[in-house]
Amino acid sequence: MLIEPGSKLVMIGDSITDCGRARPVGEGLFDALGKGYVSLVDAHLQASAPEGRIRVVNMGVSGNTVRDLEARWQTDVLDLAPDWLSVMIGINDVWRQFDTPYQTEWAVPLEVYAPTLRRLVEQTRPRLKGLVLMTPYFIEPNQNDPMRARMDQYGAIVREVAEQYGAVLVDTQAAFDRVLGCLHPMALAWDRVHPNLAGHMVIARAFLKAIGAL
Repeated sequence: MLIEPGSKLVMIGDSITDCGRARPVGEGLFDALGKGYVSLVDAHLQASAPEGRIRVVNMGVSGNTVRDLEARWQTDVLDLAPDWLSVMIGINDVWRQFDTPYQTEWAVPLEVYAPTLRRLVEQTRPRLKGLVLMTPYFIEPNQNDPMRARMDQYGAIVREVAEQYGAVLVDTQAAFDRVLGCLHPMALAWDRVHPNLAGHMVIARAFLKAIGAL
């Protein structure tokens, strides 16, 4: 496994990461890690590699865009001094372009998303033992769907940044696409964004495979 024993893994993102995690810092007892992929990752690491003693911290915040991440980056990432950091952001940056198109300030256009993500990675990568970048996704198999096509553009930026800065890439869109060969999107997420437990397992398995834990 890529993550070294005794490491602190901070996972940051939007509602997909948040999933009801504890405040101000998501770790500890009683569903403190939330009820999504972060808790599934933690459960697998504890059950399959307890000797690793990997400390998982959930810092997701529902509704966040990459701009929101930048605003809280100091307190919610740098001050926590992670050994490994996982970032999944971009869904709301795209979604707001479609569900609230007249409130243009709520979305984050590609020309803002890309340099903001790069800026966060650039200032943080030297402090880390390892970085995981997870693509945003839309649980829709039709690649010509306007929101799916736009999401793929943001995912391409994540792939570029991961390659540029030597990060581990988790292609969550590709992971969902494989499952969508057998299941309708509504079997995984009623709004094609917020997954049920099976959908969160798709994300968790993709993450665990990428770090060599599966």
